[in-house]
Amino acid sequence: MRRPPAVGDAAPVRSYAEDVIARRRRVYFWMMGVCLVLFVGAWAVVRLFSMPVAIGMCVVAMVIPPIAAMIANRRGPEDRWWDDPSGDPKSDEWWDELDGKKRREP
Repeated sequence: MRRPPAVGDAAPVRSYAEDVIARRRRVYFWMMGVCLVLFVGAWAVVRLFSMPVAIGMCVVAMVIPPIAAMIANRRGPEDRWWDDPSGDPKSDEWWDELDGKKRREP
């Protein structure tokens, strides 16, 4: 059982990248939750009263997953892009070799 933090205890520090990833993950799950609610609600309840509204709800639900995937897979502030140097010469040399930028001479 975990004890509650004492008055002098420092709170765990999260980096900016961890906060960004956590926020993207929350937004993704909220969007997918809304998608499921729209889809299930359309065919469980709304279709009994109005078929065009139920179909409209499904169309909206159909658009949400690709948008949620784009939000969840955005490049983060700590992610390496293919042409960004990392600042570590050995790592940059390794990535350049993998990318085919430098060919080794025998």
